[in-house]
Amino acid sequence: MSPGPVFGAVDIGASGGRVIAGWIDDGTIHTDVVHRFGNGPSETADGLRWDIRGLYAEVITGLGRLAECYPRVISIGIDTWAVDYGLLDAAGELIEDPHCYRDPRTEAAVDTVHDRIDPAALYAITGLQFLPFNTIYQLVAEQSCPAWERAATILMLPDLLAYWLTGEQGTDVTNASSTALLDATARDWSAELLKVAGVDPGMLPAVQAAGTIRGPLSAEVIKQTGLPAETVLTSVGSHDTASAVAAVPATEPNFGYISSGTWSLVGIETPEPILTEDSRAANFTNEGGVDRRIRYLRNEGGLWLLQESLRQWQLDGTDHDLDQLLAEAATLAAGGPTVDVGADEFIAPGGMPERIAAACRRDGRPEPRTAAEFTRCILDSLAIAYDATVQAAEQLAGQPIERVHVVGGGSQNALLCQLTADATGRPVIAGPVEATALGNLLVQARAHGAVAGALEDLRPIVAASSTLTRYEPAAS
Repeated sequence: MSPGPVFGAVDIGASGGRVIAGWIDDGTIHTDVVHRFGNGPSETADGLRWDIRGLYAEVITGLGRLAECYPRVISIGIDTWAVDYGLLDAAGELIEDPHCYRDPRTEAAVDTVHDRIDPAALYAITGLQFLPFNTIYQLVAEQSCPAWERAATILMLPDLLAYWLTGEQGTDVTNASSTALLDATARDWSAELLKVAGVDPGMLPAVQAAGTIRGPLSAEVIKQTGLPAETVLTSVGSHDTASAVAAVPATEPNFGYISSGTWSLVGIETPEPILTEDSRAANFTNEGGVDRRIRYLRNEGGLWLLQESLRQWQLDGTDHDLDQLLAEAATLAAGGPTVDVGADEFIAPGGMPERIAAACRRDGRPEPRTAAEFTRCILDSLAIAYDATVQAAEQLAGQPIERVHVVGGGSQNALLCQLTADATGRPVIAGPVEATALGNLLVQARAHGAVAGALEDLRPIVAASSTLTRYEPAAS
């Protein structure tokens, strides 16, 4: 049993979700995962969609288990992946299941947006890395669909779940900053870009800072879950990367971070956005962080390539044990084939090993043949991408990077962490795995007085509460 008030983190990624209890005791944060559930897009007649109602049902189940285990829950916070959204009609009802960002429906919309505003001018406002699935492109594509005629409100996915829990609409700046509709300097919706996107300003809720109390849970949710009647929903870093970065266990300055999971978010924190042409040419993004920080980073390919390869091999009739694959990959010599993990050709699901092999053929490199060779190719390619991004961030921001923190699921991959240390020539500190949930919980705890201070005060709590592994670069 927890000794004090409990906070609930609803943390949903593209491949799975969790409901986690957390509380502060003696300067450390304690957690308990009370519910886990799967997630993934479904192929429908009109493209890839998310089963958002199914996810909400899992959230309700998880909150019920939270209430069963911990009677003193005072706050809930929600984070999910970014860029995707739900459309509500005038009565506040969801019109259809949200599109998945991996659906190729935005291809034509990219050109439409860039005909309306020069990409350089777009970057000067948003500071956002070009990705073909940024929300601005999705919304332009949406306008050719029947659902748009009924749309009255646009809610990012964590805000849609929060709306169903509370009846209140709002959006956190960290997720809003991923849309390419937010002014990175003003940290509010850009009237110019809403016009470019063809979006009425009234369709979007007000932007809030992480730590804002969104509102109490509805009476229906209290009845469904058994949570205390006074439980509120607190806005956190609702873009899961923002919560993960808030929980980077850095106790010294001059650090870089890699939030490693389905995607790899590689970068640093800056106090203000960097909106230079050099930054745009390097395809760096300026996303909002907790405490008005800027997450200055580049979105690189992630363990999605390995996850999709494993899935494809399974579909082809071969189950591979990941630990065994990693052990075999570690025995392979350095200098094998690599690919550009951030290339658009690796975004969509399906046939990943063949796409990797095709990229190697196209670039005149030997093709991986065995599953272990594909695994080593992916991990070597990730490490090379991390090194390039760390060097570019250091140069563009004028901030030294003396060590790299790897948080999230990839922090458990010892081979990837060692390859990253070797490639960057910097020590890598791996952990915690559940950084996103920890950042979510700490923002709630601070909003409700259980902890105090800036991120520099919260991060040592994570360090003191986590088992961290240090990887030194191999001697040259």
